[in-house]
Amino acid sequence: MAMIQPTTELDRNFSTDGATACPWADALAILETAETFWLSSVRPDGRPHVATLLAVWLEGAMHIRTGVTERKAKNLAGDPRVVLTTGCNTQTGLDVVVEGEAVRLTDDAMPQRLADAWVAKYGEGWRFTVRDGAFHHGAGAIQDEASKAYVFRIDPTTVIGFSKGDVFSQTHWRF
Repeated sequence: MAMIQPTTELDRNFSTDGATACPWADALAILETAETFWLSSVRPDGRPHVATLLAVWLEGAMHIRTGVTERKAKNLAGDPRVVLTTGCNTQTGLDVVVEGEAVRLTDDAMPQRLADAWVAKYGEGWRFTVRDGAFHHGAGAIQDEASKAYVFRIDPTTVIGFSKGDVFSQTHWRF
């Protein structure tokens, strides 16, 4: 699947004089290789919820997984709008924020490709069996509902990059 190239715009209001827009390739490299992400979602009563998780970039979108009884799954069932962030915990580097909607995958084809991508990125400890559009993990992978995780695709609508260091910039990529 060909990735749609986003339009790139430097937000001069939040950028150092002389800053240039960060290349999309730099943001994409972060999304493909970052190990930890933070998902912001909305609880049924409207309060925000943030949780750390693992994610995989595949075919032009971010993909996440969450146990069927976890707060994240409950939030996404009621409101699919999310923000997914990753980056560095320093005053230098690039932080990346993905805005979009989380759509639950219900077939087995894409989740199987994602299960393979999880192992390639995170190792054998993250091997899943795919059944009924969901990941199943560990000894309970046969029947145990507690081992079941929903898989979601987040197509980015906007990605924001915060470059930090000698020059600060804020770049928006719109899809």
